[in-house]
Amino acid sequence: MARVYLEVGKKKVFACALEWPGWARSGRTEELALTALDDYADRYADVCSVAGVRFPADREYVVVERVAGNATTDFGAPDRVPDADLTAVSAAEAKRASGLVRASWEVFDRIAAESPESLRKGPRGGGRDRDKMIDHVLGAEASYARKLGVRHKQPALGDSEAIEALRADIVAVLAKPSPDGAGVVPRGWPVRYAARRIAWHVLDHAWEMEDRAS
Repeated sequence: MARVYLEVGKKKVFACALEWPGWARSGRTEELALTALDDYADRYADVCSVAGVRFPADREYVVVERVAGNATTDFGAPDRVPDADLTAVSAAEAKRASGLVRASWEVFDRIAAESPESLRKGPRGGGRDRDKMIDHVLGAEASYARKLGVRHKQPALGDSEAIEALRADIVAVLAKPSPDGAGVVPRGWPVRYAARRIAWHVLDHAWEMEDRAS
């Protein structure tokens, strides 16, 4: 069983698995969002395998909360923090979540390495090619990291040392237990939401790259 919250915008709905950072998909309705989440279960199971975390075999989804979406939701990114995130994070949960974020990066790096530079365009001729997509993800991570009190310049494409330094500092924050789940800096992100948003963005582009490489 997966506990899910729904972020309900005017045009899109996100279904986000609370205990599985990165497993979040959208649709035009609540039903379609839950269907999309289920459609990506096997792909997310690959992340769990990399992290060494057992993924549930059943496909039962329980909606435990609904939150009102906003313009970012409708643009295509989960942006609201559910109440469920604002509770204590144990050491075991923090270690597990940070491990799944780390595994998301590993999956992204593997797919990027296997993908051609030029990717198939979308139905309207849009979409970034591989290197521009990698650069976009790195830029987003440098920005997201500030929500955790981590400040790095955006790593240059191919600068593995700088990329690893940024990721290591993000994981160091996510791996710490929290008495209330709150953000570690003023106006920052709660740690559960940070793990979910970072992993979602990485996997969303990894899977896009994988799909458009064929």
